[in-house]
Amino acid sequence: MKQARWVATLLWMGLVVTASSSQAAELTTIDGAQLETMMSDSKPLVIVDVREPELYVKGHIKGAINIPFDDAKPRIVKEFLPKDRIVFVCHGGPMGDELGHLLAAKGYPAVYNLAGGMKKWKGAVVQ
Repeated sequence: MKQARWVATLLWMGLVVTASSSQAAELTTIDGAQLETMMSDSKPLVIVDVREPELYVKGHIKGAINIPFDDAKPRIVKEFLPKDRIVFVCHGGPMGDELGHLLAAKGYPAVYNLAGGMKKWKGAVVQ
């Protein structure tokens, strides 16, 4: 009887781990060419520039919205849905990584970060 209970407990734990890992999503790092492809594929895309407003107005990727990093953590979970395809852009990459991992941990399946941020962006910039 004890052995059957032990086996049942192990099976239950395996199911819990499997269910948890199947819900976890991952952050994908993309380069500028991949972002340009995503921008032109006609699927909805949210580009979130997390730099300070003064840098955003000096030049940002076309269609990007500005949510400064300091305000972003509480806002992104409220303002975006798991069905959204979201790309984070920052100065050089780390802030986008942090925010992307936050959403991925909450199960958002389509979260991306632009590698190298605006420092590496070679595409068009609008003011």
